[in-house]
Amino acid sequence: METPLFPRDSGKFIAERSQDVFVEDEGVQKVAEMLFTLRHSEELTASGWKKANPLAPAPTSDQALNWVFIVDTMNFSFWPDKDTQQCEVTYKGTTYTGYMTLCAAITRALEEGIPITEPKYFSQISVEELGHVLRSDNETPMPMLQERHKVLTEGGRVLLEHGGSFRSFISQAGNDAQKMMELIVKKIPSYRDEATYEGKRVSFYKRAQILVADYWGIMEARGEGDVINMDWLTMFADYRVPQALVYLGALRYSDKLMQTLRNGELLCSGDRREVEIRGCSIWCVERIKDHLCKLVQERVGNTCNINAVIIDFYLWPYAKQHHKEMAHIPIHHTRCIYY
Repeated sequence: METPLFPRDSGKFIAERSQDVFVEDEGVQKVAEMLFTLRHSEELTASGWKKANPLAPAPTSDQALNWVFIVDTMNFSFWPDKDTQQCEVTYKGTTYTGYMTLCAAITRALEEGIPITEPKYFSQISVEELGHVLRSDNETPMPMLQERHKVLTEGGRVLLEHGGSFRSFISQAGNDAQKMMELIVKKIPSYRDEATYEGKRVSFYKRAQILVADYWGIMEARGEGDVINMDWLTMFADYRVPQALVYLGALRYSDKLMQTLRNGELLCSGDRREVEIRGCSIWCVERIKDHLCKLVQERVGNTCNINAVIIDFYLWPYAKQHHKEMAHIPIHHTRCIYY
């Protein structure tokens, strides 16, 4: 099989041919202006990682690195079949839904004495044991337990083959973000987030890129943030960020696609429309980043240090915080292990 285009090149390739999703220049400029005014805030830094991940162990511990490996390996498909049937996990008096249920469940397990962050344990964990770790506090279980079990045990075995921890595994790539992502995708099958579009093999690597970004965030929080080539990474093509980009006018869906999503139609992984949503989201954020850097250079005379990862770190919580205002924009739904 041909080698797929990397995510940035995939985004450009898809955006240039897309039939139902379009990057809007005016909206791109508007979002870049918004970020320009926020450029000195902690929201647009990697050091805000702990603030964005309040349920993670302290970044000073290597346990935090194994924690993000587990969480990012199982970071997919939290949306409920019905909005009224959300999986919920309550931890220290706060009830979480969506992705945060996974974070809360893993941290809850650690407090209960379950060695969930140790590869020797999670490489051999049974489906029943994982079901207990990920148990919901209501009638709705976390979706795709079997798939989460498969990818977690697979990932654990890979870590055991490479020194027994995520840190020892990732150290093979030096401090280069691109090499880290390539290593993850090469060694761990569940991270190979690829599709075919217009006869070309493309990639998104959402979970692989977010794993590298989380590693970077932890090292920044520890004062060891010497990861190079972070500019090579793109945004993480998921559900919420495309919704935010449409809301902000930087991305536009065709009327036909909008109606399809409003009707609740599920899009299969690899469906042309699903690939266009994800690919155009990547290219849209690249355009925002480029315009933001141009603004910084022209108005301040400085080099811009805000990359696509930091923009994603801003847009994902932005979408969560403004979910009521965005309710009229449908989120696409694809049940898969990639996001």
